Amino acid sequence: MNEVTSRQPYAPRVLIITGEASGDQHAAQLVRAVLEKKPETQFAGIGGKAMKQAGVDILVDSADLAVVGLVEVLIHYRTLRRALEQMKKRLREDQPDLLILVDYPDFNLRLAKTARELGIKVLYYISPQVWAWRRKRVFTIRDRVNLMAVVFPFELPFYQSVGVPARYVGHPLVDEAQSGLTRDQAALTLGLDPKQPIVGLFPGSRRSELQRLLPIQLEAARRLKSEITDLQFILPCASTLNDEIIQPYLKDNPLNIKIVSANFYDVIQCCDAITSASGTATLEIALMGKPLVVIYRVNPISYMIMQRLVKVDHIALCNIVAGKRIAKELIQHEATPEAIALELKRLLTDDAYVADMGESFADLKQQLGSGQSSSNIGDLTLEMLDPKI
Repeated sequence: MNEVTSRQPYAPRVLIITGEASGDQHAAQLVRAVLEKKPETQFAGIGGKAMKQAGVDILVDSADLAVVGLVEVLIHYRTLRRALEQMKKRLREDQPDLLILVDYPDFNLRLAKTARELGIKVLYYISPQVWAWRRKRVFTIRDRVNLMAVVFPFELPFYQSVGVPARYVGHPLVDEAQSGLTRDQAALTLGLDPKQPIVGLFPGSRRSELQRLLPIQLEAARRLKSEITDLQFILPCASTLNDEIIQPYLKDNPLNIKIVSANFYDVIQCCDAITSASGTATLEIALMGKPLVVIYRVNPISYMIMQRLVKVDHIALCNIVAGKRIAKELIQHEATPEAIALELKRLLTDDAYVADMGESFADLKQQLGSGQSSSNIGDLTLEMLDPKI
C-alpha cells in the first residue's frame, strides 16, 4: 500500500464552549451533526452531560459556571476566571482549528479575543441578546468573531448593518422542543395521574436561580394546592443541577413534588400550566403551546443596573421574540407567591385566556420557520473547518 492511500485522514480539532444547560443541549446537537458527516472531528471544551454524551471531551463542567446577574458573577469571579484562563491556555498550547462559542457572552467574548490574537477562527452560535441590552457589545463581536450563526430572522439584518458577518441557521428549538408522547402518556411515563391537573415548577438551571425562585414557587404551589386539592406538581432537574442541591428546599414542603431528570420536553408535555424562570425555557414551553407564567428575580443591585441597560419591553424570551406580552411576567417584587398562584389558577381555569395564549404561541412558532438548525449549523461548522476559508 502506497503512502498516500495509507495515510489517515486529518482530524480537525474544535474547542467548543457553553456555560448553561440550554447551550449544552444546542452544542450537543451541533457536535452530532458534524460527527455524522465528519466522524474524525475531535471536540473538547466546556459543557455538560449532553455534550459529553455527544462525544465532547469535557474540560470544565458548565454547572460550575452557570450564574445569572451582575452581582452573582462577582461572587463567582474566581471560579469563572480560573476556567477562562484554563481555556486560554488550551488555545495557546493546543491551537485548535476552530473555536465555537455558544451563547454565554461575557465569558465567551473574552475567550474570542485570545483566539483572534492567535489567528484561530471563531464561530459564534446562539447570539448574545445585544439587540436587547448592552448593544455596544456588537462592536466587540465585530472585532473578535469571524462569523455569527444567528437563530432569529431579525438578528441577521441587525448584525449585517454594523458589518458583522452573519448567517441565519434557524432556531434549534423548532426541531428540539417536542415530545413523542401525548399529555396523558407523558404523565404516566413520569409517574403522575393523567386524570388530575399537573403544574410544572421550573426554577431555572442555575443554582442562583434555584435559590431565589424555588422557595417562592413552592409557596405558590402550597397556596394553589389549598384551593385545587387534586393538583400534582413536577420539577425538572436541569443537567447543571442535581437532586442533592434541590432536596434541601423541599424538606419542609408537604406537596410530594415529583423531581425528574427525564426528557425535559416530556415534562413540559405533561403539564397543564407552568411557572418558569425567565430564559430559554420560556421559548421551549411556548413552542410546545403550554400555558405559562414567567418569573424573574436577581440581586436588587443587579436589577437596578440591568434596568438602565435593557432596551426591550419584555424580559421573557418568548415575549421578546413575539414582540408582545403573551405570557404574564412577574419581575422582582412582583414575583410573589400570591401573584404566581393567582396566575397559575387562571391558567388552569380560564379556557378563553388559555386559548388566546395558545394561538399566540402558535403564531410565534410559525414566525421561527421550519427548523433544520442542527443540520445547518453542522454544515456551517464544516465550512469553517475548511482550511481554504
